[in-house]
Amino acid sequence: MIDPKIFDEMANKFISSLPPSLLNFKEELQRDFKSVLQSSFSKLDLVTREEFDIQTKVLARTREKLEALEKKLDELESKSGRLS
Repeated sequence: MIDPKIFDEMANKFISSLPPSLLNFKEELQRDFKSVLQSSFSKLDLVTREEFDIQTKVLARTREKLEALEKKLDELESKSGRLS
């Protein structure tokens, strides 16, 4: 899940870029903009950096195990070929 602080920061940046005449609506605009951001991001299939890093490590370990198994299989096949 994406950190809600990010939405607050983005909403604050958006509000700070508004012309002074619209600052009367600041709280309402900020709330609505934050809501739109959260809704939009929730529809996307995103992962956090932490989740991505964890899956990268899992994939690396899986590749290492696969390579070790392939090597062992090659050794067994070559032994099997010598016995025939």
